[in-house]
Amino acid sequence: MTILIIKLVVFAVGTAGVVFISFYSAGRLRSYGLIRFFTFESILALILVNVDYWFRDPFSIAQIISWIILIASIVTVSSGFNILRKLGESEHVIDDTRVLVTSGIYRYIRHPLYGSLILLAVGVFLKDISPLSIALTLIACILSVAIARVEEKDDVRKFGEEYLSYMRKTKMFIPFII
Repeated sequence: MTILIIKLVVFAVGTAGVVFISFYSAGRLRSYGLIRFFTFESILALILVNVDYWFRDPFSIAQIISWIILIASIVTVSSGFNILRKLGESEHVIDDTRVLVTSGIYRYIRHPLYGSLILLAVGVFLKDISPLSIALTLIACILSVAIARVEEKDDVRKFGEEYLSYMRKTKMFIPFII
């Protein structure tokens, strides 16, 4: 019972954090902030559902693959944020760039930040595969793809042919594949 209460408190605090970081983009017209909010919430719920299994049977194949995917998620999001901060010339928040960034990780994939959310969800999912974790992972992945698609429409409006050309040269989430 105590563990459940702790998890609920962590979920509430995490939700407050997600609301805080999503506040600006959720209030914008044609925004994907609300979709992103529910993506973060599903991943937070997934983490709390599977937290008891993170270090059980640490040398099993599923655990090893899970950690590799989680590390890939961290590398992907770090690379994406660093390049956006350096080159994106954002006005308010990191995703409000004035310059189309096509170097670094963006040379290979258009959405490393959302791709990292998919990797995070899959990595956490592999900690303990259950019907609930399957559902939360599917929600997180579907919403991450939805955010990317909405953002791409905004980017086409913002950057025009330059973004369309970029779309033809790069994949959404996985270099040379998807």
